[in-house]
Amino acid sequence: MYDYILSPIVTEKSTNHSEQNKIVFKVNKYLNKTLIKKNIEKIFKVEVTKINIVNKKNRIKSTRGKKVKIPGYKKAIVTLKKGQNIDLTTGI
Repeated sequence: MYDYILSPIVTEKSTNHSEQNKIVFKVNKYLNKTLIKKNIEKIFKVEVTKINIVNKKNRIKSTRGKKVKIPGYKKAIVTLKKGQNIDLTTGI
C-alpha cells in the first residue's frame, strides 16, 4: 500500500490546489485511478471524489554545458469530499 503512493508534491501550484480541496501525490507509474483511490482512502481515511492523472515525460536538461536526463513520473491530483483534509506535515 505504501509502495504505491510515493510522496506528496508540495509546490506553489499544488498549495493553491489545496484551497479547492485537492492534494497532489507522486504515485507509482503502473497504477490506475481505482487503485490510487483505494490506497489513499485506506492510508489517510478520507473519501475521494475525483482523481486526475498527469504523466510527466522524461526530459533532457542542460546544466553547465552537460546534458542531464530528468526521469519522468506520474502524479495524481486527488479531490477530497468537502469538509475533509489531509495534513501533510505530520507524515504517514
